[in-house]
Amino acid sequence: MRNNIDLEKKLKVIHLNTYEGNGGAGRACLRLNDALNNNGAESEVMVYYQFKESAKTTTFSKTPLQKAFAIFNILAERYLVKFFVKAMKTPFSLQWFGRSVIKHPKVKQADIIHLHWINHGFLSPRVLAQLEDLDKPMVWTFHDSNAFTGGCHVRYACENFHKECGFCPLLRSSGKDDLSRQTWKRKKEAYANLNFHIVAPSQWMHNSVKFSSLMGARQVVVIPNTIETHVFKPYVKAEAKKILKIAPEKFVLMSGFMPSTNDKHKGTAYLLEALVKFSKRPGVKKENIELVIFGNKNQAELPEFPFKTTFLGTIDNDEHLAKCYSAADAFLSASLEDNLPNTVMESLACATPVIAFKTGGIPDMVKHQQNGFLATYESAVDLANGMEWLYRLQNREEIQKEARRTILTEFSPAVIAEKHISLYQSLINLHPH
Repeated sequence: MRNNIDLEKKLKVIHLNTYEGNGGAGRACLRLNDALNNNGAESEVMVYYQFKESAKTTTFSKTPLQKAFAIFNILAERYLVKFFVKAMKTPFSLQWFGRSVIKHPKVKQADIIHLHWINHGFLSPRVLAQLEDLDKPMVWTFHDSNAFTGGCHVRYACENFHKECGFCPLLRSSGKDDLSRQTWKRKKEAYANLNFHIVAPSQWMHNSVKFSSLMGARQVVVIPNTIETHVFKPYVKAEAKKILKIAPEKFVLMSGFMPSTNDKHKGTAYLLEALVKFSKRPGVKKENIELVIFGNKNQAELPEFPFKTTFLGTIDNDEHLAKCYSAADAFLSASLEDNLPNTVMESLACATPVIAFKTGGIPDMVKHQQNGFLATYESAVDLANGMEWLYRLQNREEIQKEARRTILTEFSPAVIAEKHISLYQSLINLHPH
């Protein structure tokens, strides 16, 4: 119910994100913005840096000097970290550099300030603390774990964030008072007087926040990301396969960006092993199966695949991407830690079942043997079991319908916008001004 909203005046929301549409957080932010605008709010996204002119967002870095300052901050954050962190693919942020936003008119005029992904030289802890001066209700959606760790964005099995970080497994020089402990302390100081309400896009993220020493006492609500259900929608499978020049009778497995096998975060080694195991199962006819991969992978580094493989490259057109998902009989994700991956949601919205590890926020979307298959964590054998289960399944249409229904009922723009507006209004009502 929105009884308390002044019907004459739309609720003004300003979303702050480092980039526009880059990565999962950027896309999720833009999708929420559209959903809010289409459901009664006045919502806008402001980003730290735009790579090109855009009608979707405005930027804090407009003048040549502001752009130069932003580029310096971004590059400094991205490259200085290499001196401190081991040669691993796990992202880590120093958060030494920042850009104040409290004097910008759009920020000052907003009823609600909604933070998203704010790293790479945008809102450092020191700059973040200034937001309290505006005396406005604030919401912060955690698209990864960085806000409550001493620097890492992906934690894996590390539980140091339960206390005060330190002894960080990612750092070259690790100890009780290492860089992660120092960053943790700076965040604790910055958050001390900063009042914000946390949105966790998944139950897994909610639980992680509650375990953290920095954020455990904060208010957290689970509201998932949304998706454009009118864009990501099912197409007739046989027709979609024709578009990709794949025979309609082929069983098509699809995977997203295929990183190098030493990229632990995406679990590629498990995916490759599972594909090989599946190809060797009795009754599996390799000639009837095709693997489709999208993403900007350099093919020179690609491993051998057990099936005929089609590389689609980077797909910038969402409508075409929806047709690609529709062409697949299953979408494969071997991700080892993911909050609420967009690719899984996109695939289900296109009525394509997902086979993935039971990890992160994936179980919030994938229901085992109802709209996909949840494999035992880090088990290539069980990932292969999921492929075999779907390959042999007689009534795939039921699974496909359930995939689409899940998204329409739980993740559609209207549903997610209403949950956010309800949260915003409750915070405004609690606010003394």
